Parts: sequence; structure tokens; C-alpha cells
Amino acid sequence: MNTAPANIHGTAITVDGIGLLYLGPSGGGKSGLAFDCLAEARLRQLPGALVADDRVLILQDEDRIIASCPDAIRGLIELRYSGIVSVDHVAEAEIHFAVLPVPSNEGDRLPPDNEKANLAPGIRLPAIRVPLWSRFPLSLIFARIQTLKGNG
Repeated sequence: MNTAPANIHGTAITVDGIGLLYLGPSGGGKSGLAFDCLAEARLRQLPGALVADDRVLILQDEDRIIASCPDAIRGLIELRYSGIVSVDHVAEAEIHFAVLPVPSNEGDRLPPDNEKANLAPGIRLPAIRVPLWSRFPLSLIFARIQTLKGNG
């Protein structure tokens, strides 16, 4: 690996081999949306696990972006108003996409073409916007990934 990891604010999960990093402000719905995606994965009988919640250690290893978790919070996710719960987790995972939760008052209905999220200096990921009110956020994310692959 090339450098020391960057410690960023976010939530990282992996579902069926696809790493997702949820980004946004504190209280913006990242953890809840990630938890919903893990629950949807379980319903669809897809393997899914938390990598990190709140603090994510990001490291670029050649062309791969690897996420891991500080030891003190490994396996824990905060569900606002419900508390901190323990969930299935992995020590690290490759991250493929940044997920940007969208509040209900967002003005633009369509995302910018080829949108990228900056994680740390020199580290960027394709971005996927997901409405916080989405009933099946993982299905929406997977549909968007298929569209991005078709355009890429």
C-alpha cells in the first residue's frame, strides 16, 4: 500500500462484492441508508457487511481504494434515535462507489453526468445519488451501477 490512510467521515459497507461509501454531513442519513441497504441485501439473500460507520479509513493501493475501520468502533453502527447496534462486519473491503444521500428538498432531479466524489487528495470515486426516502435503496444503487457500467 502506498500511503497512510485518510480518516474520513462516512459509512462504508460491502454488498455482494461491491463496496459502497456513504458520504455527507453529520445527521444527513448516511448510517440509516447504509443500514437499509444491508437489510435489503439480507432480504435478497446477498452477502453484506458493515466496514465502518462514522469514521472510515481510506487507502489507495494502486488502482484500488480500500476502506477499513478504527478498532474502537469496529462492527458498530449508530442508528439515530435508536442507539448504537452491532452488525455483521468485515475488517476491510474494496470500495467502488460513493453514495450521496439526497434530502427531500434537493432541487435537481437528475445527477450531473459522470459525477465523482472527492474522498481525500487524489482519491475519487464515481458517485451515486440516493433519495433518503427511497423504499429500496440497494435496488436503486444496483440499477444505477448497471447504467454507469453501460456508459463506461
